[in-house]
Amino acid sequence: MVDLLTPDGPCVPRGAYAPHTPLPFDAVRLGPDGFLGGWQRLNREQVIPHLWANLESSGVLDNLRTAAGRADLPWRGFNFADSDLHKTLEAVAWEAGRVPADQPWEDDVRAAVDLLAAAQRPDGYLDSHVQVTRPDDAFVDLRWGHELYVLGHLLQAAVARARTGGGEDLLDVARRFATMVDEQLGADACCGHPEVETALVELYRLTGERRWLDLAQRQVDARGHGALGAGPFPSAYHQDHTPVRSAQEVAGHAVRQVYLAAGVADLVAETGDTELLAALLRLWDSAEDTRTYVTGGIGSRHRDEAFGDAYELSPERAYAETCAAIGVVHWAWRMLLLTGEGRFADAMERALYNAVPAGLGRDGRSFFYSNPLQLRTDHDGSSEYSPGRRLPWFECACCPPNLARLAASLHAYVATRSDEGVALHLYAAGEVELRTSDAHDEPARLVVRTDYPWDGRVEVEAVGGLVVPLALRVPGWADEGAVRLTVDDEPVPLVVRDGYAHVPATPDRPVHRVVLDLPMPVVPLAAHPRVDAVRGCVALRRGPVVLCLEQVDLPAGVVLEDVRLVPGSSLTAAAGDAQGVPVVVHARGTHEPARGRPAWSAAWGPAGGHDEPGAPVREPVDLTFVPYHAWGEREPGAMRVWVPVASVTP
Repeated sequence: MVDLLTPDGPCVPRGAYAPHTPLPFDAVRLGPDGFLGGWQRLNREQVIPHLWANLESSGVLDNLRTAAGRADLPWRGFNFADSDLHKTLEAVAWEAGRVPADQPWEDDVRAAVDLLAAAQRPDGYLDSHVQVTRPDDAFVDLRWGHELYVLGHLLQAAVARARTGGGEDLLDVARRFATMVDEQLGADACCGHPEVETALVELYRLTGERRWLDLAQRQVDARGHGALGAGPFPSAYHQDHTPVRSAQEVAGHAVRQVYLAAGVADLVAETGDTELLAALLRLWDSAEDTRTYVTGGIGSRHRDEAFGDAYELSPERAYAETCAAIGVVHWAWRMLLLTGEGRFADAMERALYNAVPAGLGRDGRSFFYSNPLQLRTDHDGSSEYSPGRRLPWFECACCPPNLARLAASLHAYVATRSDEGVALHLYAAGEVELRTSDAHDEPARLVVRTDYPWDGRVEVEAVGGLVVPLALRVPGWADEGAVRLTVDDEPVPLVVRDGYAHVPATPDRPVHRVVLDLPMPVVPLAAHPRVDAVRGCVALRRGPVVLCLEQVDLPAGVVLEDVRLVPGSSLTAAAGDAQGVPVVVHARGTHEPARGRPAWSAAWGPAGGHDEPGAPVREPVDLTFVPYHAWGEREPGAMRVWVPVASVTP
């Protein structure tokens, strides 16, 4: 029996001021056929090999070869293209830690590390764009240069490799660059694209060297004083419009904002800075309450990939970049560690089942950069930033390797430990190993059986008996009155605190089996009245999964924009097809073609024109809703999450 949980093992940040601590990185193993485990399998079998091929074809590796003097080729790509390699290296490192007996990319990794070391200048500087295109201009353009952003991803790859048994070869390269930055950049210098902050905290956690934590603190404190300047976007775009401690609401480039918030949360976990924590909570409430799409995506403006005003959440103009949704997961995870509040796990789950996987095709080799919640029938999908279907690569290829590094580490977000015991935050089939401080004691195992998110039954078997309390998240979408909890085959009252059902266990009264039943009815959702763009519409959600309508599921001659959902319609979940959509939802709708309304000869007409006798054409139509994250897989065409409600039932 287990009586003490300890942080032994790789990839466990200390987080001195965070009550929840991740389990060792290799303590959780996801089943290969569940949603999260299947995602990891796809990542290993398809995504990562696809990344390696495109690092070569896109010029990322050639850029470094030129910087190293091994080639003489013109620069290709965005100025932060090095980070595509670094994120891929991080993904491979987590993957190697997850399946240590099988590391098919180790030779590629060693070759890449050798190339990075060869390209690195003697003073430690390593950014191939600057070295190839303007070698005398290191750090002269912190606003747009992305040099510290590139360093951040290099550090995260190096830390991941060191933590998962890959050695310190990449760490040596990354630390030399970080040392140069620490010694040469002043206290008022920060990067126009936050990212390095969380990487520096991770370097501190790995090495114990306080200088890296102090450097992260300097980066955060330097923001908000206008030192980066402005143009063509305002200073908020670069997160330089207001000091972090006084920030009241999220603003600017969405990815920059959530990456910065994640780094600040890491700082708070190590320093206990309550002023920064208060700022993070304000920013979170601002984002969650007024600027987050129902799918968990963020960023409503295409021009600057930014947050809009409060409730500016147009579904068809949603930018909702895949990287931004990944950043939401990173930020939410850290807020969960800091507070233990289930609302942060809810946000993490919502993004992981909707906004994030929408960016990845079922083939593992195609991607969305932006993720709208509506695509019109006549949409011009020729732009790679607003395509009609997923693409194999992008000129700015930040999203594909970002997806890979998240997927390779998905299992690390499943569970945490605390002084109160162990908590399960994400439900996925697999095993959770709980280690003890006694080297002679066998680890306890939690075997989780579930088909979540398609089925709400979660069975947890404690092999050998669990003798520390267990907390099971009761998602915010669930009706607590309908949730059932069974402990060792006995129904028990559901006691929910901070979003978790708590199951007591002690050495005298161990727990062997817990079952959590979460009913999953299909629920129509309404937007806040100030979200003008979807007034009169509803979105459907089943469990954590948001649904959508696609043109491909409508009869010939029925145009998606002319479809309405019948109010009060029976919403029935059914088995889906064999193409990655396990569950669909059937409903009744009406088809109200605009061509049947003479008053609508233009884009607008007199109020009430649609109610003229004999003018409307309302025909019943069967509607099939599919998971939003799977849209666009079958054929290109119109799609919408928010569906108008019919005013009259046919």
